[in-house]
Amino acid sequence: MKASPEAQLRLLDLADLDAELSRLDHRRRGLPEHAELSRLEQRDRELRDEVSSLQAREGDLKREQAKSEADVEQVRSRITRDRTRLDAGQVSSPKELENLQSEIESLLRRQSDLEDVELEVMERLEAAQTRLSAAEAERTSIATEAQVVTARRDEALGELDEQAGKASDRRAAVASEEPAELLDLYERLRGQHGGVGAAALRRGQCQGCHLSLNTVDLNAIRAADADEVLRCEECRRILVRTAESGL
Repeated sequence: MKASPEAQLRLLDLADLDAELSRLDHRRRGLPEHAELSRLEQRDRELRDEVSSLQAREGDLKREQAKSEADVEQVRSRITRDRTRLDAGQVSSPKELENLQSEIESLLRRQSDLEDVELEVMERLEAAQTRLSAAEAERTSIATEAQVVTARRDEALGELDEQAGKASDRRAAVASEEPAELLDLYERLRGQHGGVGAAALRRGQCQGCHLSLNTVDLNAIRAADADEVLRCEECRRILVRTAESGL
C-alpha cells in the first residue's frame, strides 16, 4: 500500500487521539462515584428488605400485644367481679367463700403471669420499632448522600464528555484527511491490537510492541520508498517512520 509520508504521520495523531479517547473512557468507567453509588444502592436494598421484615414483625407483635392486653383485661374483670361479690357479702357459705377467695388468688397469679408476658411483648415491640426507625432513618440518609454523589458523578461525567467531544471532533478532522484505504487498514488493525493501529518507529524500536527491530528489518525499511506503508514484523501494526526513527 502506498500513502504519502504526511498521511502516514497523521496516523500517529490519530493514534494519540484514540489513546486519549480510550483514557477518557477508562476514567469515565472508573469514576469512584460509580463504586460509591453501587455501595449505597446495595446498602439501601439491604435496608429496604430489613424494613419490610421489621414492619411485618411490628404488625405481628402489635397483634400479640393486643391479645396479651385482652387476656390481662379478661382476668382483671373476673377478679373485679369476684371481689365485688365478696365485698357485697353475696357469699354466705364458708365453703363457697373459701372457693371464691382461692379463685381470686389463682386469678391474681394468672394476672401476674399474663402481665409478664405482656411486658415481654411490649419490650420486643419497642426493640423492633427502635430498629425500624433506625433503618428508615438510615435509608433517608442514604438517599440524601446518593443525591450528592450522583451530582458529583454527573459533573465529572459532563467534564469528561466535553473533553471526549473535543477529542472526537479533532479525530474526525484528522480522519477526514486520510486516504480511505489507509484509514480502513488503520481501523482494522486498531480493532485487532487493543486500540493501537499505528505506531512510530523511534530509535529502531516499534512504539507499538516496544521491540527493537533487527538489522535486516531496519535495512529493509531504509530501502523502502517514503510512500510505502510499512508494517512491524513483530506486532503487524502500521509502522510510521519519523525523524527519530534512527534510520
